[in-house]
Amino acid sequence: MSHMTSPDQDAATNPRLHGEYKVPGGKLVVADLAVAGGVLADVSISGDFFLEPDEALEDINRALTGLPETTTAADLAAAVNAALPADATLFGFSADAVAVTVRRALAKATSWADHEWHVIPPAVLPTEINVALDEVLTEEVGAGRRNPTLRFWDWQEPSVVIGSFQSVRNEVDPDGVARHGIKVVRRISGGGAMFMEAGNCITYSLYLPQTLVDGLSFADSYPFLDSWVMAALEKIGVTAYYVPLNDIATDQGKIGGAAQKRLANGGMLHHVTMSYDIDADKMVDVLRIGKEKLSDKGTRSAKKRVDPLRRQTGLARTDIIGAMIDVFTGRYGATHSELTEAELAAARERAATKFGTEEWLHRVP
Repeated sequence: MSHMTSPDQDAATNPRLHGEYKVPGGKLVVADLAVAGGVLADVSISGDFFLEPDEALEDINRALTGLPETTTAADLAAAVNAALPADATLFGFSADAVAVTVRRALAKATSWADHEWHVIPPAVLPTEINVALDEVLTEEVGAGRRNPTLRFWDWQEPSVVIGSFQSVRNEVDPDGVARHGIKVVRRISGGGAMFMEAGNCITYSLYLPQTLVDGLSFADSYPFLDSWVMAALEKIGVTAYYVPLNDIATDQGKIGGAAQKRLANGGMLHHVTMSYDIDADKMVDVLRIGKEKLSDKGTRSAKKRVDPLRRQTGLARTDIIGAMIDVFTGRYGATHSELTEAELAAARERAATKFGTEEWLHRVP
């Protein structure tokens, strides 16, 4: 005759699991727990956060204990929120942060340190190849054939890269494009149009497994994935911050924007373009930056919205990119990498059949 044991009794014979999560701009949350009979047991949440009333910590632990180990981050957070007393105050963390921490302890979510990161320095490539590489390398990371990677772009031809869902005719002025010899390309991620001349922007792409942002909202994933960039900018004397959802700004104006795309195979693309030395007159000649777009920005002029890093730092573009690579490498132990011949060949093929075609460019007329 078999006898049943409670999860807490079983926990004694099961290894303790440990997870940590530093809330961007907030506090550290730690989860220690066991899994017994497929459910969470002996859950203990701790950290340097603030919580009132004191007993609410036990409410959190009780709410998590007994939940299936397959519980999603959203459902873990919902359980925590449901268990908290009405007068509970959480400072420096949230129910979502607790959920991320528990998922990390269970190895359902990963942290930066769980991955071996690669960095690909800038190499001059046609803009449609840069865009195609974003799709190819995101697929490669999702499939496990490439380590998570940070890649910096470089290009020669003046370009406009529009978001996946933008209308060509609404975003781009054909006369300005023809006059200035601009190449127009559509990328796979959403967000707005980027005006890019050689040397006037800093653009990078981060290819990562979606486990790194497991449990994070879309809004929270942006500053989380760019915390190293904020540290690099701080190092060169620029205090930057996120303006939700995807603008990066300083007290002197917007300096950049981010966009993301999640693929079905578990890969994810997060990329950012920052203004280094934008020709604002040419930009407004090429892009249709309408009054509606500017109406909530507190300014009448598109030129005022883009405040270049060159003026704020006095540094060469290569020096800023170097500082970014140094901080990323120092934080995450990243190592140097190069594009493989197979990846470049796949990107060239993808550019010929998709990203360089009129059908793709005008898929949203």
